[in-house]
Amino acid sequence: MTTEVKELTVEELAALMKKAAGVTVDPQELQARADTPFAEFGLDSLGLLGIVGELENRHGRALPTDAERCKSPRAFLDLVNSASTTGA
Repeated sequence: MTTEVKELTVEELAALMKKAAGVTVDPQELQARADTPFAEFGLDSLGLLGIVGELENRHGRALPTDAERCKSPRAFLDLVNSASTTGA
């Protein structure tokens, strides 16, 4: 079963960072520092993989393979939201 995929927001990404990786980041800080590497927020590649897995489970479809390699919140949001609008 697939659910309608809506655009992932900074607030949702911050919540996913906490849920999937135990990293607490204020959404406003995440927005203001969107080009800052995930590592500077304390999120490692395993944590990002957890976020990707959570999103895939939630929407019942795979994200682009590059999603787990994104280095910053902006890059991740751009890739995930681009894929959701194109159906990739």
